[in-house]
Amino acid sequence: MRLNSLKDLYISELEDIYDAENRMMKVLPKLAKACSRDELKSVFHEQLDTTRRQQERLERIFGMLDRKPSKRKCDGIRGIIDESQEFLGNSADPRVLDAAIITSTQRLKHYEMCVYGCLRSFAQTLGFKDQADLLQETLDEEGDTDHRLTNIAESVNMQAVL
Repeated sequence: MRLNSLKDLYISELEDIYDAENRMMKVLPKLAKACSRDELKSVFHEQLDTTRRQQERLERIFGMLDRKPSKRKCDGIRGIIDESQEFLGNSADPRVLDAAIITSTQRLKHYEMCVYGCLRSFAQTLGFKDQADLLQETLDEEGDTDHRLTNIAESVNMQAVL
């Protein structure tokens, strides 16, 4: 896609994050399965539902733009997911593995927060208030998950000290 306008960039980034959300749907169950703490498993199961809602919001935004939802390969999220997968094949102590999973998941959340923050700003600038509101809702959810993971990490990290 040629980027001749802010709207072109906006659509390109929407396609990128749509692919990222689809990739998250595939990795979240694997992360949940690898966790040893029920509290952490719960976050991942809830995040799966949240990610579905976020995909639906993106589909609504594509509809508002009279476009079909499409994906542009998101190399950024793919790299972060690939790194997180490395931990899953490791025979680490479960407490350390939980800390590693939280770390990689927070990388994913921060990537998403960055993209959603930019998208919200683009939508506001382009005068797409309804879309900006939808993007803000997703941004808030990502921030909430990040805070929950930080709170869990405080106890996980203490237990991971061997």
